[in-house]
Amino acid sequence: MSGARLVLWLLVAALVLLGGGIAWLRHVQLEIPFLPGDERPVWIVEARVDFIGTGRAARIALDLPEDPPGFRLISEQAASPGYGFSVIVGRDGDRRGEWTRREVSGPQTLYYTAQFLEVEGDRAPTPVVGRPRPQEPFLEEPTATAARELIAVAMQRSSSAESLTRELTALLAGSSADQNAALLRSAMPDPAVRLAQLLNLAGVAARVTQGIELEDARRRRPLTSLVEIPVDGHWRVFDPSSGQQGIPENMLLWYRGGASLLDVEGGRQSQVTFSMLRQTVPALQLSQDQFGESWLATFGISALPIEEQGLFKLLFLLPIGALVVAFMRIIVGVPTSGTFMPVLIALAFLQTSLGLGLVSFITVVSFGLILRSYLSHLNLLLVARIATLVVIVVLLISMLSVLGYRMGVSTGLTITFFPMVIIAWTIERMSILWEEEGPWEVLVQGGGSLVVAVLAFLLMDLRVVQHLSFNFPELNLVLLAGILVVGQYSGYRLSELRRFRDMAGLDR
Repeated sequence: MSGARLVLWLLVAALVLLGGGIAWLRHVQLEIPFLPGDERPVWIVEARVDFIGTGRAARIALDLPEDPPGFRLISEQAASPGYGFSVIVGRDGDRRGEWTRREVSGPQTLYYTAQFLEVEGDRAPTPVVGRPRPQEPFLEEPTATAARELIAVAMQRSSSAESLTRELTALLAGSSADQNAALLRSAMPDPAVRLAQLLNLAGVAARVTQGIELEDARRRRPLTSLVEIPVDGHWRVFDPSSGQQGIPENMLLWYRGGASLLDVEGGRQSQVTFSMLRQTVPALQLSQDQFGESWLATFGISALPIEEQGLFKLLFLLPIGALVVAFMRIIVGVPTSGTFMPVLIALAFLQTSLGLGLVSFITVVSFGLILRSYLSHLNLLLVARIATLVVIVVLLISMLSVLGYRMGVSTGLTITFFPMVIIAWTIERMSILWEEEGPWEVLVQGGGSLVVAVLAFLLMDLRVVQHLSFNFPELNLVLLAGILVVGQYSGYRLSELRRFRDMAGLDR
């Protein structure tokens, strides 16, 4: 392999790795989908706080989640007219939404709404922050004695904090014949609080956590209580009724052992309920909403004004058409009128439609060539003939548009957006070719240009191609690598295999 060829292949490899690597990085970091129309499930959860104001200043604090296991917080807002609202983050990272008002009287309702994105495969246990210590509860007799005896039995049957939790759950859920378990169930009705207090009494720093059982279009749902214990640096979740370990699939953990779920000052009879709704949102919109300020997104096309985005949406399709032209001319051997003309014709078809574009293109170009033949008898110079054709092209397109409108064909109006410069340039190229090579060559190269333009249009018109070219412009480096690979081909063209088949037999 020669030095120049080695450099070429190294350049191709570098372009593919660079373009593909940046595209993959944007896909992973910004979560831009590779396929158009990709949608992600989003849960809209609304917390409703009801209380009765006592005529004094009010402060209401609600514990808020951030990124619970299996979900990601996308957006949040409060809707409570007349109240001030702010999100306060404590030293331990605990987030609380706080409403305040100078004077509150009578029934009051506050709303907090958050959107959570389901994150598949992200239900790993939450790491433990700091060193949680067991908070030994105060239990009166004979509850304290019953608790110690039950813990002693469970300790003998267990060897770890996890097995101790399961054994305590099983003992508490056993038959009523066990007097200790029956006494504890009577003294502590809440299963989660009961299990957490017994674990803390046994030296395990357990805490009560509460979550929402997600179900589409449900209203006024309370929270479900669970128990968490620290194991190997992570919080492990247990169902206090069954002892089953792990977070249920449809559970969104909301309150995780902070100061309290709800604090109300200046009010009474407070309660919080939850409503939820499941929606599907385009993944591309989610990416722009979540990562619009990322450094990768800063250099993306979506950061530009809408008008310029529309320009680049067409501009980034040019390399795809260029690759099609290179392949068809070098590998297949299709003759075209110029190298760039089929790409421009394909872009013109994108602005109209394939059928309408072909009809208008062939009609205008054919009529222009006929006029060109007539103009040659007037002994005009070439520049004057081309300038005359430009004027005639404008008149022809105007007539086609008006005719389409009068016939009730709404698509006829799009002809006005057909690039007149492309048509005029095509007529000019074919006129010169007519002068130099004759009408047959005009027919061959014109037909080849239309065939290549149609193939380029079919590829450029694919939704997935437009999506990738606009959202991953770095993939143009991969297209450039493909053009370089095609450009180094020096063998027979596909159209020449039939022509040289006899010579191929002689080589054997």
